[in-house]
Amino acid sequence: MRINHNIAALNTYRQLNSANGAQGKSMEKLSSGLRINRAGDDAAGLAISEKMRGQIRGLDMASKNSQDGISLIQTAEGALNETHDILQRMRELAVQASNGTNTTNDREEIQKEINQMTSEINRIGNTTEFNTQKLLNGAKDSATTGSKAKIEFNIAGMATGESISVLGKTVNFTTDISGTVDAIAAAITGDADLNAKYTVTKDAAGAISIEAKANGEDAALTADLTGGTSITAKDVTTTAGKDDGSALSFQIGANENQSLTLEIKDMRAVALGISTDTNTDTKLAVTNGTDSTPSETALSVLTHDDAAATITKIQTAIDKVSAERSKLGANQNRLEHTINNLSTSSENLTAAESRIRDVDMAKEMMNQTKNSILSQAAQAMLAQSNQLPQGVLQLLR
Repeated sequence: MRINHNIAALNTYRQLNSANGAQGKSMEKLSSGLRINRAGDDAAGLAISEKMRGQIRGLDMASKNSQDGISLIQTAEGALNETHDILQRMRELAVQASNGTNTTNDREEIQKEINQMTSEINRIGNTTEFNTQKLLNGAKDSATTGSKAKIEFNIAGMATGESISVLGKTVNFTTDISGTVDAIAAAITGDADLNAKYTVTKDAAGAISIEAKANGEDAALTADLTGGTSITAKDVTTTAGKDDGSALSFQIGANENQSLTLEIKDMRAVALGISTDTNTDTKLAVTNGTDSTPSETALSVLTHDDAAATITKIQTAIDKVSAERSKLGANQNRLEHTINNLSTSSENLTAAESRIRDVDMAKEMMNQTKNSILSQAAQAMLAQSNQLPQGVLQLLR
């Protein structure tokens, strides 16, 4: 008999710790609902389930992206619905104007409505937006070529002592026109940031042209030019820049290269062929729809022949809008099927991930009950094993 080492108690104590540990893990799984709470629970299963989680969340977000894409398409298509109504009214007016019962005054009144309808088509094309992105002005058509912003002016009319500020660079005018032109150009090209952005062209007679090096809007060219009293608005010519068109890309999958590309053509009057981009006749004046400045020339219905030709041109515009609306509708239907597919994929992946990651509550409750009984039994046996060395006392009596 030995008293320094109670082997039975040590064995029972080890079994008790094992039962307590197993019971603790079972309780952790039951309380969290997860079979894998840490990498040690199932290293391979954790890696697989985390990859599945990434796919599931990606699929769910792709479904939301597709829904947003449908909303964008519906916005554009709704605006084109109104454009269609306007074109149908314009066609109706052209048919009316082509009738010989109308006088010149009658046709002029019809022309006024044609002009306003054309301006409204421009307004719709210039202002229809989704999340601040313009949809119908050609900005979402990759075939649209941008332009460079440009400003031109002449300082020959300035007086000595006046100053001119261009792009934040101020230069005082001297009697030497050529020298002043050189000073303005040097002030801009000498600035690293401005020199990287603009090209300056000048001549000794006082003419200066500043052009952006890249396509796109550049408000600085129209906003930062001020001058002396001798430079008036008519001495300064500005041309706004325009960005290159770029198609919309909808991310409709959980991974790279799973996207849908959509282009929306320019749906304004010039692009539809119902106006020209210059105006020389007040009776045919058309605006861009956002201000009252004539910038385009409408189709004429002032004579029978003009009105008859206008009918055909408006019909062509109607066909263009119909084709664009049809394309938008087809893409919307495609996205609706995409959403259904994404939902099915997400559901099935979620089921697979659940089988790996989630705990079977019934089975784990069975394990917890077993481990609880083992723990209680081990405690009882530990108490018994601690009593064994007391038998030595009988030898000492």
